[in-house]
Amino acid sequence: MNFNDMLKKKNKENSNKPENMVEMENENGQTDAQEQENSAEKVDETPSAEDKFKEELSQANDKYLRLYAEFDNFRRRTVKEREEARKTEGKDVIVALLPVLDDFERALRSMESANDIISVKEGVSLIQNKLKNILTQKGLHEMQSLGADFDPDLHEAITNIPAPSDDMKGKILDEMEKGYQLNDKVVRFAKVVVGA
Repeated sequence: MNFNDMLKKKNKENSNKPENMVEMENENGQTDAQEQENSAEKVDETPSAEDKFKEELSQANDKYLRLYAEFDNFRRRTVKEREEARKTEGKDVIVALLPVLDDFERALRSMESANDIISVKEGVSLIQNKLKNILTQKGLHEMQSLGADFDPDLHEAITNIPAPSDDMKGKILDEMEKGYQLNDKVVRFAKVVVGA
């Protein structure tokens, strides 16, 4: 083979190759330029780490605002409920005491025209028993102090007097004012006289 034959053969091979074409088609039938555009779009579609953090921050802020608003509503609702409860907390006791009030009014009217003092005393005694029963049902109990040891958690000593015997020293000899407990909590200390 001579040099000219080799040149001809080389030109034939070059004409079969698409090197002179600006764009080549790949296996899918897309050109290189289209492939580059698609890869650029894919890069743009995937969010960057900064974008992810911004979205997470906005979601966290939204969640925080919703929780804060919910807590604020809860706080307002509980404050309102407490105020309403304070206004009506003694309502059941007052409603229970209204019949006693009615009994006292009837007793006062009957005392104006009563000639028999014994019946008036019995009526007042019945009203007192009714009042004590209502208060006992609500949890109020009298403390029994006479003869008991002095306890500063339950009693308030008014004065000391000489004890009649040695075994009565430090014990309660007299009760000036009864003490009361409401559901095992002292609501009024008993005012007592203690033997010394």
